[in-house]
Amino acid sequence: MTPAKDSMVQGGGRPWPITLDNWQDAPLSRWGFAHAEQIVPAAVIRASDPPEPSPSAEGHGLTGLHVPLDDREVPLDNFLSASATDAFLVRDRDGIRYEVYDGEMDRHRRHLLMSVSKSVCSLLIGQLVAEGALELSAPALTYVPELGESAFGTATIQQILDMAADVDYSEDYHDQSSHVRLQDRIAGWRTRLPEDPGTVFDFLTSLRSCGPHGRRFQYCSAATDVLAWVAERVTAGRYPDLLHERLWRHLAMERDAQITIDRAGFAFANGGMSTTARDLSRIGLLLLDHGVAGGRQIVPAGWIEAITRGGDPAAVAGTVFSEVHPRGSYRNHWWVTGDDHGSVYATGIHGQYLWIDPAAQVVIVKFSCLPVATSADWSHRHARVFRRIAETL
Repeated sequence: MTPAKDSMVQGGGRPWPITLDNWQDAPLSRWGFAHAEQIVPAAVIRASDPPEPSPSAEGHGLTGLHVPLDDREVPLDNFLSASATDAFLVRDRDGIRYEVYDGEMDRHRRHLLMSVSKSVCSLLIGQLVAEGALELSAPALTYVPELGESAFGTATIQQILDMAADVDYSEDYHDQSSHVRLQDRIAGWRTRLPEDPGTVFDFLTSLRSCGPHGRRFQYCSAATDVLAWVAERVTAGRYPDLLHERLWRHLAMERDAQITIDRAGFAFANGGMSTTARDLSRIGLLLLDHGVAGGRQIVPAGWIEAITRGGDPAAVAGTVFSEVHPRGSYRNHWWVTGDDHGSVYATGIHGQYLWIDPAAQVVIVKFSCLPVATSADWSHRHARVFRRIAETL
C-alpha cells in the first residue's frame, strides 16, 4: 500500500471543498473518516491512565501471503488496496502480528467505526444486565417512559439487542428520504432540514411500529440509540463517560476515543465512535478472553458466551448476511458467522471490521473508505480473507 494522494488539499491538510454533505462520499471520505471530530461535534471517551502500548510480536507469518479475491489469489497488499483500506491490523495475545496504514491513517490516528460502535454498546448493556440494572425481558419503556408511544417502548431489551423490534424504519443509506438519512441529519452528520426533529430523543420517540415484535429480523440503527438512552437513564450517567468508566479505563487503551454528539449532547451510539486500530483490537481481545482484562472480569463471561453461541439462523434467513454466512446469526448486537472457528464480528458501512476468531485466537481490525456503503460481494471477500489469515497464523 502506498500513501494516498489528494489534489484537493488546502492549508492544514483538509481537503477542499469539503462540506457536511460530502465528507462521507469518496474520495473525500478517506479524509473525513479519519477526522470526523473536525466536522461533527464530538465527546471524548478518555483512555487509560497511564496508557499501555501494544506489543509487537516477532514473526507475523503474513509476509508473502496470498489471499482470495474473487476467482484468483492475490498478495495481501493487493487486496488491501483494492478494498480501500485505511488501516489493517492483525493481533493475538502475544501482540501485533501485522499492521499497515494508508491515506490519512497511522497508529495514533482515530478512524470512524460506523456500526462497529453498536457492538461496543452491547458490552456496556451486558454489564448492566449482570448488575441487575436491566432485565432482558423488560420493555424499554420500563426504563425510559418517554418511549411509551414509540415502537421501541413495548419491545424488550433482548428484542432490541437482537434487532427483532418491529419498527417503521428504512435503513437505506442511499435514499435521501430514508429514516437512517434523517437520523444522520439529526445527529449533525448532514445538513438539517427545517422539518427535522430537534434531537435524537425527539426522533426516537416519534418512531412507530408496523407489526408485532419478535416476528422478524430488522436491522435498525435507531435500536442502539435506544439502548444508549436506557443505559444513561438507569445509571444517571452520560454515554461517553459510561464507556470510559466501564470499558476504556480497564482495557489499557493507548488513546482517547471520541463519539459524535447531537445538539442536545446525546452520543451517536449506533455509529459515531472513532478509535485507533490498536485500541479497537483490545475490544477483540476482551472477547477472546471471555470478558477478562488486566486480570479482572470486565464484561460478564456469560454475556460473551451468549454472543459467541449466537442466535437463531432462521431469524436472518434471506438477508445478505445469510448469503455470506449460511449458518450465521445475530445476537446481542454482534454478527455470529456459525463457521467452524466460532468467529464473530462487528462491522460498519464502507468496510469497517472487528473480526474475532476464537479457534485461531486472532483479532483482525480493518478500517476502510469503500465508496459503497454495503455490498454482498465485499462482505464475502472480507470474510474469505479474514479466514485465510486466521488459518495462516
